[in-house]
Amino acid sequence: MAEEEEEKGFVIKDKRTFSSATGEPSPEEPQEVEEKEKATEEETPPGDGEPAAEEGQFPEVNFATFIFSLSSSALLHFGEIPDPASGEKTKNLPMAKHTIDILAMLEEKTRGNLTSDEEQLFKNILYDLRMRYIKETE
Repeated sequence: MAEEEEEKGFVIKDKRTFSSATGEPSPEEPQEVEEKEKATEEETPPGDGEPAAEEGQFPEVNFATFIFSLSSSALLHFGEIPDPASGEKTKNLPMAKHTIDILAMLEEKTRGNLTSDEEQLFKNILYDLRMRYIKETE
């Protein structure tokens, strides 16, 4: 059953054309098929089709990594870590506060549904980010 769940990521495309009158596959010249494939590739938006080879480099998707991701976003807005795109450290305190508010809202909405480890993680991260915000705004 686990193997079936992993196989959801691929797409099978039937490149045959069918006659509208008979429903039978219609013969095509190989050149026509190549032209249709090129047109389909040009129309396909980035990110569709086969998964990128980089997907294996991401951490496991779970609640803790989601919270760490939001925390990292706040640290980026505090200017603590460099922007991955530009490599520069810039402060944006309103965005840092917004991210802290999102974390606080998530803590409130998930109260009673978290493990003790997840609750402790939330508590520690929110405390740390709030203290950084207070220090930055004084």
